[in-house]
Amino acid sequence: MTDPGLERWRLILGAPADQACGTPEGDAAGQAAALDWLYGRDGDLEKRGVRKGPRRGGSGQAELTTVDWLDDVHRLFPKETIERLERDAIERYEILDVVTDPSVLERIEPNPALLRAVLRTKHLMNPEVLALARRIVEAVVRDLLERLATDVRRAFSGTRSRQRSRFKQSRNFDFHGTIRANLGHYRPDERRVYIEEPRFVSRVNRHMERWQLILLVDQSGSMAGSVIHASVTAACLWGLPGLKTHLVAFAGDVVDLTSDVTDPVELLMKVQLGGGTDIARAVDYGASLIENPRRTIFVVISDFFEGGDAGRLVRSVNGLVQNGTHVLGLAALDEEATPAYDHEMAQRLADVGAHVGAMTPGQLAAFVAERITR
Repeated sequence: MTDPGLERWRLILGAPADQACGTPEGDAAGQAAALDWLYGRDGDLEKRGVRKGPRRGGSGQAELTTVDWLDDVHRLFPKETIERLERDAIERYEILDVVTDPSVLERIEPNPALLRAVLRTKHLMNPEVLALARRIVEAVVRDLLERLATDVRRAFSGTRSRQRSRFKQSRNFDFHGTIRANLGHYRPDERRVYIEEPRFVSRVNRHMERWQLILLVDQSGSMAGSVIHASVTAACLWGLPGLKTHLVAFAGDVVDLTSDVTDPVELLMKVQLGGGTDIARAVDYGASLIENPRRTIFVVISDFFEGGDAGRLVRSVNGLVQNGTHVLGLAALDEEATPAYDHEMAQRLADVGAHVGAMTPGQLAAFVAERITR
């Protein structure tokens, strides 16, 4: 089979398309075998009447192991496809030896899907495997830190205040203030405003006054991505003048991780995903950390499926809002900002004054910076 179009359709449709598309040859045979090894285990195939073939390598002589499959994938597919296949192996089909087998961990390229898998399975790892898995954690966290640090610097680099400035710099030009101040020089016949008194505004340091940022992050299994990004976000915000950052993880129990914020790798290695979810208990603990309610940004990162006292949670959030605390409920904090959450509980929290939504880490940094300058 040499027609590229038929080869592509054969890879998409699998072995049942052999009669129509032909049998793949060369690298295409290896690609077909690698795809069948992974997607051939899909339970829905039988329901749809799709015949499953044997999961064998390109030469047909031996069944693929995870290590063989990974080697074939890296040899036969482009990078973006490799990442998708690895993500599906881990998250869709739960092939855990991708992150628990030392021979696999030595070959695999670190990426966010692998990091989430490591966090979910590290309790199954012996010390040797855990040391190899730490390489993945370090590589992905380093990449996230580099990218998020840029967003944080941009958000906190200074903003224009409402105060006028004697220093005339183009970046501080106040367009709306200038128009208002010069409306008396408008000439209807020319439809122009002549500027005789340009206005400029001063820039203030966004973190001159002491504020608190309290991040409460749900460490239930579905929130792995948000746990990772909350940890990295806290590390980027840590040490900014005038901003005191706290990071608290919760499930059934509440764990204050603030002392580990400067080392997000170590912090993530301590996270224990799973367990029940008592959001109200975590909110009450976070409330005990508040020094000045009106200078506190209180962020609850959760899917809002409350396993504790829902009424207590709503009352606690209402009390924070009434005291002047800026309460933000995030159903997701990651690069996609795609939430999956309890809509009813989220609405109840919004009804008592919490801001509820989903954000990327960069958007959260901008939100914090904006509130601090008000």
